[in-house]
Amino acid sequence: MRVWEFDRLGGIASEQFDINSKDGGLRFVTTILGFLRMNEEMLGFDPTIRTFGDQQYIDIERNDKTERLIIDEVMKRARCVAGRATVCWRAHRKEDPQTPLVIKDSWQYTDRDEEGELLREATQKGVANVARYYHHETVRVRGANDDIQQNIRKGLDVTEAANYRPGRAKLQTSTNVSISRKGRSTSAGVKRPSSDADATLPPIKRSRPTSPTKASGERPPNRVHRRVILSDYGKPIYKASSRVTLLSALEGCIDGHHHLHKVGLLHRDISINNLMMNEDEKNPSWTAFLIDLDLAVRGQREGASGAKGKTGTRAFMAIGALLDDEHSFMHDLESFFWVLFWICIHYNGPDDGKPVPRYENWNYVDTDELAALKQGEITVEEDFLKRADKHFTSHYRPLIPWVNRLRRKVFPNGGRWMKLEPELYSSMKKILHDAQKDPRVLAEG
Repeated sequence: MRVWEFDRLGGIASEQFDINSKDGGLRFVTTILGFLRMNEEMLGFDPTIRTFGDQQYIDIERNDKTERLIIDEVMKRARCVAGRATVCWRAHRKEDPQTPLVIKDSWQYTDRDEEGELLREATQKGVANVARYYHHETVRVRGANDDIQQNIRKGLDVTEAANYRPGRAKLQTSTNVSISRKGRSTSAGVKRPSSDADATLPPIKRSRPTSPTKASGERPPNRVHRRVILSDYGKPIYKASSRVTLLSALEGCIDGHHHLHKVGLLHRDISINNLMMNEDEKNPSWTAFLIDLDLAVRGQREGASGAKGKTGTRAFMAIGALLDDEHSFMHDLESFFWVLFWICIHYNGPDDGKPVPRYENWNYVDTDELAALKQGEITVEEDFLKRADKHFTSHYRPLIPWVNRLRRKVFPNGGRWMKLEPELYSSMKKILHDAQKDPRVLAEG
């Protein structure tokens, strides 16, 4: 028998012992008694999420004052043990129940720029159509930062284990092939979605470059527990109530990306779950906005970021990004095209998603093959139009000529772009804006 401990970095096991021996039997009984005596924190529940009556809440220190945030509902929860384990809650300040906030709770690698810092920078610089910063913090438990190596594993050094092999601690550098269920997931298995509606959502996060420290095997990686709180609340754009609102939201998100890029920040993960919209007139949030700067970097404003490694949500990654180009704003603009393409194929309205067998393998093939598949989709206009007519849902079929116009701009002469073109921002927004005036797009049904 072995005793296993699972956390956001994975699992570690005790040495093996025989429960049928005298010493092993005593260990077994002691282990069971230990589990029976564990409180909720020892079992893995977050002690910073407190309960009063039928309400759950967290307390934060902001502007030298304690604020209580009441949790209203779970918006997204990654169904995983190891990984970021991102959970998003809709919440509100105790004193202001009418103004929604979003709490994003996740376990981040320590060598990344903090998303909260990037969001604060964007908000302070007045970036429009990007989720606005409210607060961020590293979660503290018993007076210490809540991380894996010290707070969870209590300094246990797995490199001293007799069967430790450094390769096991390395981060995965190929794109994630897990399938999301009910939204976001980073689980390691390759399970099929639990419903047809879920099958329309591609695998959620993404590969990341391996840092030199991790690649060397000098020490295991660490994750730290962080929270980012945002002032903008909405729904993913694939839930748009009409074709026009979808196009308007996409135009607004491209505008947000442009503003973000102007202040020297590159998003690098344009996907259907990271483009949000707000159709509620009582909601003070942006009508369209980007979220999730987990993989964002500070980079040159007109060039590539210099960040190597295949980064993004694979169904929406640009062809060049799949082939390991240095990431630039052009890759993100291409991802906007793939987002619209995916929605038109998989959604027959805001609440009617369906899997499409032809595109299911985009979730599983390696990145070189996926690059070739995407290249085949866009090279010949006649073929693109035939496939669009066959696979676009009836709801989005009126968008075929407009998606084709985007294809011509994003993929000049039927091939992937080879030079940086800042004017592509305005070209794409104009096509989307003009499409909103098309009588066929405006028509009901």
